[in-house]
Amino acid sequence: MEASEFWSDNDKAQKVISEANELKGWVVPYKELSKRFEDVNAFLSELEEEDDPQMYRELLDELDAIVSKLEDLEIRKMLSGKLDANDCYLSINSGAGGTESCDWADMLSRMYQRWATKRGWKIEVVDQVQGDVAGIKSITYKLTGSFAFGYCKAEKGVHRLVRISPFDSNAKRHTSFASVDVTPEIDEEIEVDIRSEDLRVDTFRASGAGGQHINTTDSAVRITHIPTGIVVSCQGERSQIQNRETCMKMLKAKLYEKQLEEREKELKQMGGEKKDIAWGSQIRNYVFQPYSLVKDTRTNHETGNIQSVMDGDLDPFVNAYLKEFG
Repeated sequence: MEASEFWSDNDKAQKVISEANELKGWVVPYKELSKRFEDVNAFLSELEEEDDPQMYRELLDELDAIVSKLEDLEIRKMLSGKLDANDCYLSINSGAGGTESCDWADMLSRMYQRWATKRGWKIEVVDQVQGDVAGIKSITYKLTGSFAFGYCKAEKGVHRLVRISPFDSNAKRHTSFASVDVTPEIDEEIEVDIRSEDLRVDTFRASGAGGQHINTTDSAVRITHIPTGIVVSCQGERSQIQNRETCMKMLKAKLYEKQLEEREKELKQMGGEKKDIAWGSQIRNYVFQPYSLVKDTRTNHETGNIQSVMDGDLDPFVNAYLKEFG
């Protein structure tokens, strides 16, 4: 990077910088933790000659902090998939159940927004369809940040809610479902064959809270890939051209992911599938009544602090998933 001709090829330079930053992401915290551990060791040696309970407690606290950081690095080491470091698209779709399910999808939307904020990720709304009465029928976010896809892939599946419905005058318990889909953003160099004759492109007026172009032009775009039935839509950009470009990125990502899933399915059939974590399986239960419990059906990780989870405290569930399924 210090070479005089480094910036002669900007694209190549950016790739080198990205690779260097990725390596620093491992080297810097490792050296920092090593230094902190050496310091604790040195102080422990001094404590053998002195009786200082306060210092002893401080060293124990420091050791706990070091262990916590090491666990974070352990989780990151599991994010070694080809696309784990990429940004991603996260879509939430309400299930059967009308207003109740739309409200549940809205609750999940808020949960993921708060989780992304806690992780320091950028979150953008790509597409959104409001519910007829309340909540949302569907929403798609683009999440930009370190290992966004690697972490978010733990959330793919069906999420089940049990609560006393605020929309039921009889105050009965209701069960609602919403599905979450996660797709990595694909780098430009990855080739995916998309033929124009396989696409059906529809335009429509964007819906939303307002704005210069909302409901005034047919700027929103929906693209259907006829051979696979995959549908993507975008209304978050200002122009039809920008929305179409975003749709093509999402379609490319979904088609590439579909190819990978088909290859993995073939390998599992040859080698014997041990665990089924396929799309459509119920991955997590959120119970508000008659007791408070969030439990992941894949890892059995659970907590009674449901409000904390709904406020975006998802890392324990995601980490448990990554430790078991990698």
